[in-house]
Amino acid sequence: MAEKPQKSKKPTWVFDKERARRAAAAETVWLFGLHAVRDALANPQREKLRLVVTQNALDRLGPLPDGTLPEITDARVFDRAVPLPPESVHQGAALEVKPLKWGSLSELALSGPGKPLLVALDRVTDPHNVGAILRSAEVFGARAVIAPTRHSAPETGALAKTASGALERQPYLRVTNLADTLIELQSMGYTVLGLDGTGTEDLPKALAELSGRAICLVLGAEGPGLRERTRETCDRILRIPFAADFGSLNVSNAAAVALYATSQS
Repeated sequence: MAEKPQKSKKPTWVFDKERARRAAAAETVWLFGLHAVRDALANPQREKLRLVVTQNALDRLGPLPDGTLPEITDARVFDRAVPLPPESVHQGAALEVKPLKWGSLSELALSGPGKPLLVALDRVTDPHNVGAILRSAEVFGARAVIAPTRHSAPETGALAKTASGALERQPYLRVTNLADTLIELQSMGYTVLGLDGTGTEDLPKALAELSGRAICLVLGAEGPGLRERTRETCDRILRIPFAADFGSLNVSNAAAVALYATSQS
């Protein structure tokens, strides 16, 4: 009697990949603070799951979108009703949402609104810095802020609160490999400019030579700066000129200065 053929088992890595995909699909984010919650509620692209508020916060939020049913809780037990990080300044308002989907990099890079201007972040993990950069990117008309999926600040309530509403309007794209993404942008016609204190060219002078070009500004984490492969991929490494040799800026301030200068070039 012939043996029945056994079904081949999937390799472990296939199961792990499928499990990770399911986990990502189920991932949610808790936004908190009146400003962040109000802007998320007003964003039709944001998938909203659960709104938890105190009565005072609900009164301050104003009219809610149709179909939104708030869960009203007492301020004294709010911290137990919502899984927020300790000491979150929530102002009595929290909203559980799904992460935003911004579409493909090529769509934003080639046909996004405004000037062809992008910001790429190399391992900037502090959500407050990334939130501030998103805010500056929106103010100065960048089409997107790009960061690697690993070793960068994810979409969180702290990031959203620092972004002061910009997270709902400013695309924040997470990519698998930053250097490969920069190469892809170069193939689309972008000039990739790395910002680093060791740069030998001043940003304003370089921008004057690149007037009218599509620009991607690349900034690294404070301390380590740009990683080696990121530096090698950039077309030029520039520095922001200071009035004194000891001058320095944190990454969010440097991004704001560079975005302003590029938007005016």
